Amino acid sequence: MDNIKVSVILPVYNGEKYIKKCMESLISQTLKEIEIICVDDGSVDGTLEALKEYENLDNVTVITQENAGAGAARNKGMSYAKGEYLSFLDADDIFEKDMLEVAYNKAVEDKADMVVFNSDQYYEETQEYKKADWTLRYAKIPPYTPFKHRQMTDNVFKVFVGWAWDKLFLKEFVDRYALKFQEQRTSNDMFFVFMATVLSNRITVVPKDKVLVHQRRNNAVSLSNTREKSWQCFHEALKKLKQGLVEHGIYKEVEQDYTNYALHFSLWNLNTVSKTVYDDMLNKLKNEWFTEFGITGKQESYFYNKKEYNQYMKLISE
Repeated sequence: MDNIKVSVILPVYNGEKYIKKCMESLISQTLKEIEIICVDDGSVDGTLEALKEYENLDNVTVITQENAGAGAARNKGMSYAKGEYLSFLDADDIFEKDMLEVAYNKAVEDKADMVVFNSDQYYEETQEYKKADWTLRYAKIPPYTPFKHRQMTDNVFKVFVGWAWDKLFLKEFVDRYALKFQEQRTSNDMFFVFMATVLSNRITVVPKDKVLVHQRRNNAVSLSNTREKSWQCFHEALKKLKQGLVEHGIYKEVEQDYTNYALHFSLWNLNTVSKTVYDDMLNKLKNEWFTEFGITGKQESYFYNKKEYNQYMKLISE
Protein backbone atom coordinates (compact mmCIF):
# COMPACT_ATOMS: atom_id res chain seq x y z
CA MET A 1 0.00 0.00 0.00
CA ASP A 2 1.29 3.47 -0.91
CA ASN A 3 0.71 6.64 1.11
CA ILE A 4 0.37 4.95 4.50
CA LYS A 5 -0.81 7.56 6.98
CA VAL A 6 -0.46 5.53 10.20
CA SER A 7 1.52 2.41 11.03
CA VAL A 8 -0.18 0.59 13.90
CA ILE A 9 2.30 -1.52 15.88
CA LEU A 10 0.60 -4.14 18.01
CA PRO A 11 2.67 -6.31 20.36
CA VAL A 12 0.72 -9.35 21.55
CA TYR A 13 1.61 -11.93 24.17
CA ASN A 14 -0.94 -14.62 25.03
CA GLY A 15 -3.75 -12.34 23.87
CA GLU A 16 -6.07 -15.03 22.54
CA LYS A 17 -9.00 -13.75 24.61
CA TYR A 18 -9.07 -10.29 23.00
CA ILE A 19 -7.09 -10.41 19.78
CA LYS A 20 -9.98 -11.00 17.38
CA LYS A 21 -12.02 -8.15 18.83
CA CYS A 22 -8.92 -5.95 18.70
CA MET A 23 -8.13 -6.81 15.08
CA GLU A 24 -11.74 -6.28 14.00
CA SER A 25 -11.71 -2.80 15.55
CA LEU A 26 -8.48 -1.98 13.70
CA ILE A 27 -9.45 -3.24 10.27
CA SER A 28 -12.75 -1.34 10.58
CA GLN A 29 -11.08 1.99 11.42
CA THR A 30 -12.52 4.89 9.41
CA LEU A 31 -8.98 5.85 8.41
CA LYS A 32 -8.22 3.36 5.65
CA GLU A 33 -4.63 4.30 4.75
CA ILE A 34 -3.13 2.34 7.65
CA GLU A 35 -0.92 -0.68 8.06
CA ILE A 36 -1.24 -3.03 11.02
CA ILE A 37 2.00 -4.66 12.14
CA CYS A 38 1.31 -7.44 14.65
CA VAL A 39 4.26 -8.74 16.64
CA ASP A 40 3.59 -12.03 18.41
CA ASP A 41 5.90 -12.02 21.41
CA GLY A 42 6.33 -15.78 21.77
CA SER A 43 2.71 -16.52 22.73
CA VAL A 44 1.98 -20.06 23.92
CA ASP A 45 -1.81 -19.87 23.48
CA GLY A 46 -3.82 -19.45 20.26
CA THR A 47 -2.75 -15.84 19.60
CA LEU A 48 -0.53 -16.54 16.59
CA GLU A 49 -3.13 -18.74 14.92
CA ALA A 50 -5.75 -16.01 15.39
CA LEU A 51 -3.42 -13.37 13.93
CA LYS A 52 -2.63 -15.50 10.89
CA GLU A 53 -6.32 -15.39 9.94
CA TYR A 54 -5.77 -11.73 9.03
CA GLU A 55 -2.60 -12.18 6.99
CA ASN A 56 -4.58 -12.33 3.77
CA LEU A 57 -5.45 -8.65 4.19
CA ASP A 58 -3.19 -6.30 2.26
CA ASN A 59 -2.52 -4.03 5.20
CA VAL A 60 -1.77 -6.65 7.89
CA THR A 61 1.70 -8.02 8.61
CA VAL A 62 2.34 -10.67 11.26
CA ILE A 63 5.83 -10.96 12.75
CA THR A 64 6.99 -13.40 15.40
CA GLN A 65 9.77 -13.26 17.97
CA GLU A 66 10.83 -15.24 21.00
CA ASN A 67 9.31 -13.82 24.16
CA ALA A 68 11.22 -10.63 24.97
CA GLY A 69 8.54 -8.23 26.19
CA ALA A 70 6.47 -5.42 24.70
CA GLY A 71 9.39 -2.99 24.37
CA ALA A 72 11.35 -5.35 22.14
CA ALA A 73 8.19 -6.17 20.17
CA ARG A 74 7.46 -2.49 19.53
CA ASN A 75 11.03 -1.90 18.38
CA LYS A 76 10.80 -4.84 16.01
CA GLY A 77 7.48 -3.64 14.63
CA MET A 78 8.86 -0.12 14.23
CA SER A 79 11.63 -1.43 11.98
CA TYR A 80 8.95 -2.55 9.50
CA ALA A 81 6.83 0.61 9.65
CA LYS A 82 6.35 2.75 6.53
CA GLY A 83 3.65 5.14 7.74
CA GLU A 84 3.79 8.88 8.24
CA TYR A 85 2.79 8.44 11.90
CA LEU A 86 3.31 5.61 14.38
CA SER A 87 0.67 4.21 16.72
CA PHE A 88 1.62 1.74 19.48
CA LEU A 89 -1.46 -0.06 20.78
CA ASP A 90 -2.15 -2.70 23.42
CA ALA A 91 -4.19 -5.64 22.18
CA ASP A 92 -6.59 -5.77 25.13
CA ASP A 93 -7.75 -2.14 24.91
CA ILE A 94 -10.88 -0.96 23.09
CA PHE A 95 -10.60 1.57 20.27
CA GLU A 96 -13.21 3.90 18.84
CA LYS A 97 -13.59 3.33 15.09
CA ASP A 98 -12.56 6.91 14.29
CA MET A 99 -9.60 6.94 16.70
CA LEU A 100 -6.86 6.96 14.09
CA GLU A 101 -8.70 9.31 11.73
CA VAL A 102 -9.37 11.92 14.43
CA ALA A 103 -5.82 11.71 15.81
CA TYR A 104 -4.21 11.76 12.36
CA ASN A 105 -6.26 14.72 11.16
CA LYS A 106 -5.28 16.70 14.25
CA ALA A 107 -1.65 15.76 13.67
CA VAL A 108 -1.76 17.01 10.08
CA GLU A 109 -3.66 20.16 11.04
CA ASP A 110 -0.92 21.13 13.51
CA LYS A 111 2.04 19.55 11.68
CA ALA A 112 2.68 17.78 14.97
CA ASP A 113 5.59 15.64 16.11
CA MET A 114 3.32 14.08 18.71
CA VAL A 115 -0.44 13.86 19.26
CA VAL A 116 -2.09 12.93 22.57
CA PHE A 117 -5.74 11.96 22.87
CA ASN A 118 -8.24 11.33 25.62
CA SER A 119 -8.95 7.93 27.15
CA ASP A 120 -11.00 6.38 29.89
CA GLN A 121 -10.96 3.04 31.69
CA TYR A 122 -13.19 0.02 31.14
CA TYR A 123 -13.63 -2.27 34.13
CA GLU A 124 -14.42 -5.67 32.72
CA GLU A 125 -15.91 -7.23 35.86
CA THR A 126 -18.54 -4.51 36.25
CA GLN A 127 -18.66 -3.47 32.58
CA GLU A 128 -18.28 0.16 33.66
CA TYR A 129 -16.50 3.00 31.89
CA LYS A 130 -14.83 5.45 34.28
CA LYS A 131 -13.21 8.80 33.56
CA ALA A 132 -9.43 9.03 33.80
CA ASP A 133 -8.80 12.78 33.74
CA TRP A 134 -5.25 12.32 35.08
CA THR A 135 -4.08 10.66 31.83
CA LEU A 136 -4.15 13.97 29.93
CA ARG A 137 -4.21 17.02 32.16
CA TYR A 138 -5.77 19.63 29.90
CA ALA A 139 -5.58 22.32 32.59
CA LYS A 140 -1.77 22.15 32.47
CA ILE A 141 -1.38 22.77 28.72
CA PRO A 142 -1.89 26.00 26.75
CA PRO A 143 -5.31 26.94 25.32
CA TYR A 144 -3.77 26.65 21.85
CA THR A 145 -2.05 24.00 19.74
CA PRO A 146 0.62 23.14 18.86
CA PHE A 147 2.90 23.79 21.83
CA LYS A 148 6.19 22.62 23.39
CA HIS A 149 6.89 21.25 26.82
CA ARG A 150 8.04 24.71 27.89
CA GLN A 151 4.46 25.96 27.63
CA MET A 152 3.18 23.36 30.11
CA THR A 153 2.37 24.82 33.51
CA ASP A 154 3.19 21.79 35.66
CA ASN A 155 5.75 19.00 35.87
CA VAL A 156 6.36 18.06 32.22
CA PHE A 157 6.52 14.38 33.20
CA LYS A 158 3.04 14.41 34.76
CA VAL A 159 0.98 16.25 32.13
CA PHE A 160 0.81 13.05 30.06
CA VAL A 161 1.27 9.47 31.25
CA GLY A 162 4.44 7.68 30.14
CA TRP A 163 2.63 5.07 28.05
CA ALA A 164 2.39 5.08 24.27
CA TRP A 165 -1.08 3.83 23.36
CA ASP A 166 -2.93 7.17 23.63
CA LYS A 167 -0.55 8.98 21.30
CA LEU A 168 0.64 9.23 17.69
CA PHE A 169 4.27 9.98 16.86
CA LEU A 170 5.62 11.40 13.61
CA LYS A 171 7.88 8.71 12.20
CA GLU A 172 10.36 11.21 10.78
CA PHE A 173 10.67 12.75 14.27
CA VAL A 174 11.17 9.33 15.91
CA ASP A 175 13.80 8.38 13.31
CA ARG A 176 15.60 11.72 13.64
CA TYR A 177 16.19 11.15 17.35
CA ALA A 178 16.55 7.36 17.01
CA LEU A 179 13.98 6.86 19.76
CA LYS A 180 13.56 3.28 20.91
CA PHE A 181 11.64 1.49 23.64
CA GLN A 182 13.60 -0.03 26.48
CA GLU A 183 13.75 -3.80 26.12
CA GLN A 184 12.77 -4.71 29.67
CA ARG A 185 9.73 -6.35 31.23
CA THR A 186 8.00 -3.31 32.76
CA SER A 187 8.29 0.49 32.51
CA ASN A 188 9.56 -0.08 28.97
CA ASP A 189 7.76 2.86 27.34
CA MET A 190 8.58 5.70 29.77
CA PHE A 191 11.86 6.66 28.11
CA PHE A 192 10.34 6.74 24.61
CA VAL A 193 7.28 8.78 25.61
CA PHE A 194 8.96 11.29 27.90
CA MET A 195 11.90 11.89 25.57
CA ALA A 196 9.39 12.49 22.76
CA THR A 197 7.57 14.93 25.05
CA VAL A 198 10.63 17.09 25.75
CA LEU A 199 12.13 16.82 22.24
CA SER A 200 8.93 17.63 20.30
CA ASN A 201 8.75 21.10 18.82
CA ARG A 202 5.06 20.68 18.04
CA ILE A 203 2.78 18.77 20.44
CA THR A 204 -0.95 18.72 19.92
CA VAL A 205 -3.96 17.19 21.64
CA VAL A 206 -7.40 16.04 20.53
CA PRO A 207 -10.20 18.11 22.15
CA LYS A 208 -11.22 17.05 25.63
CA ASP A 209 -14.76 15.93 24.80
CA LYS A 210 -13.54 13.20 22.44
CA VAL A 211 -12.61 9.88 24.11
CA LEU A 212 -10.84 7.69 21.57
CA VAL A 213 -9.54 4.69 23.51
CA HIS A 214 -10.80 2.69 26.48
CA GLN A 215 -8.11 1.07 28.62
CA ARG A 216 -9.26 -2.35 29.76
CA ARG A 217 -8.66 -2.81 33.48
CA ASN A 218 -8.71 -6.49 34.28
CA ASN A 219 -5.10 -7.62 34.42
CA ALA A 220 -3.83 -5.98 37.61
CA VAL A 221 -2.82 -9.35 39.06
CA SER A 222 -0.72 -10.43 36.09
CA LEU A 223 0.90 -7.01 35.85
CA SER A 224 1.76 -6.93 39.55
CA ASN A 225 3.24 -10.42 39.27
CA THR A 226 5.42 -9.21 36.40
CA ARG A 227 6.56 -6.23 38.48
CA GLU A 228 7.40 -8.48 41.42
CA LYS A 229 9.80 -10.45 39.22
CA SER A 230 11.31 -7.37 37.56
CA TRP A 231 11.02 -4.76 40.28
CA GLN A 232 14.25 -2.99 39.28
CA CYS A 233 12.84 -2.00 35.88
CA PHE A 234 11.47 1.31 37.14
CA HIS A 235 14.99 2.27 38.25
CA GLU A 236 16.39 1.38 34.83
CA ALA A 237 13.68 3.48 33.19
CA LEU A 238 14.39 6.54 35.35
CA LYS A 239 18.14 6.11 34.87
CA LYS A 240 17.73 5.87 31.08
CA LEU A 241 15.48 8.95 31.04
CA LYS A 242 18.04 11.01 32.97
CA GLN A 243 20.78 9.82 30.62
CA GLY A 244 18.72 10.84 27.58
CA LEU A 245 17.95 14.27 29.04
CA VAL A 246 21.65 14.85 29.73
CA GLU A 247 22.70 13.69 26.24
CA HIS A 248 20.27 16.11 24.59
CA GLY A 249 21.23 19.03 26.83
CA ILE A 250 17.77 19.26 28.41
CA TYR A 251 18.48 17.93 31.91
CA LYS A 252 19.37 21.22 33.63
CA GLU A 253 16.19 22.81 32.28
CA VAL A 254 13.90 20.05 33.59
CA GLU A 255 15.99 18.81 36.53
CA GLN A 256 13.45 19.78 39.21
CA ASP A 257 10.62 18.18 37.24
CA TYR A 258 12.69 15.02 36.75
CA THR A 259 13.64 14.77 40.42
CA ASN A 260 10.04 15.25 41.53
CA TYR A 261 8.82 12.67 39.04
CA ALA A 262 11.55 10.24 40.13
CA LEU A 263 10.36 10.56 43.74
CA HIS A 264 6.73 10.11 42.68
CA PHE A 265 7.45 7.03 40.56
CA SER A 266 9.77 5.50 43.16
CA LEU A 267 7.14 5.83 45.88
CA TRP A 268 4.40 4.48 43.62
CA ASN A 269 6.48 1.40 42.89
CA LEU A 270 7.40 0.94 46.55
CA ASN A 271 3.81 1.38 47.72
CA THR A 272 2.42 -1.18 45.27
CA VAL A 273 4.77 -4.14 45.66
CA SER A 274 4.38 -7.00 48.10
CA LYS A 275 6.40 -7.44 51.26
CA THR A 276 8.55 -10.05 49.50
CA VAL A 277 10.36 -7.38 47.49
CA TYR A 278 9.48 -4.25 49.50
CA ASP A 279 12.51 -4.44 51.79
CA ASP A 280 14.96 -5.00 48.94
CA MET A 281 13.51 -2.09 46.99
CA LEU A 282 13.55 0.20 50.01
CA ASN A 283 17.18 -0.62 50.75
CA LYS A 284 18.14 0.17 47.15
CA LEU A 285 16.25 3.46 47.26
CA LYS A 286 17.74 4.56 50.57
CA ASN A 287 21.31 3.46 49.89
CA GLU A 288 21.64 4.26 46.17
CA TRP A 289 18.69 5.31 44.08
CA PHE A 290 17.36 8.38 45.95
CA THR A 291 20.85 9.86 45.58
CA GLU A 292 21.15 8.78 41.96
CA PHE A 293 17.83 10.50 41.14
CA GLY A 294 18.98 13.76 42.77
CA ILE A 295 16.47 13.52 45.62
CA THR A 296 18.88 13.23 48.55
CA GLY A 297 19.74 16.51 50.30
CA LYS A 298 17.06 18.65 48.66
CA GLN A 299 15.04 21.04 50.81
CA GLU A 300 11.30 20.60 51.30
CA SER A 301 10.64 23.63 49.10
CA TYR A 302 12.16 21.76 46.13
CA PHE A 303 9.32 19.24 46.09
CA TYR A 304 5.92 19.85 44.54
CA ASN A 305 4.00 17.21 46.49
CA LYS A 306 4.35 17.59 50.26
CA LYS A 307 2.69 14.24 50.97
CA GLU A 308 5.33 12.46 48.87
CA TYR A 309 8.11 14.49 50.49
CA ASN A 310 6.84 13.55 53.95
CA GLN A 311 6.76 9.86 53.07
CA TYR A 312 10.29 10.12 51.68
CA MET A 313 11.55 11.78 54.89
CA LYS A 314 9.86 9.11 56.99
CA LEU A 315 11.43 6.31 54.92
CA ILE A 316 14.98 7.66 55.13
CA SER A 317 14.72 8.24 58.88
CA GLU A 318 13.67 4.67 59.64
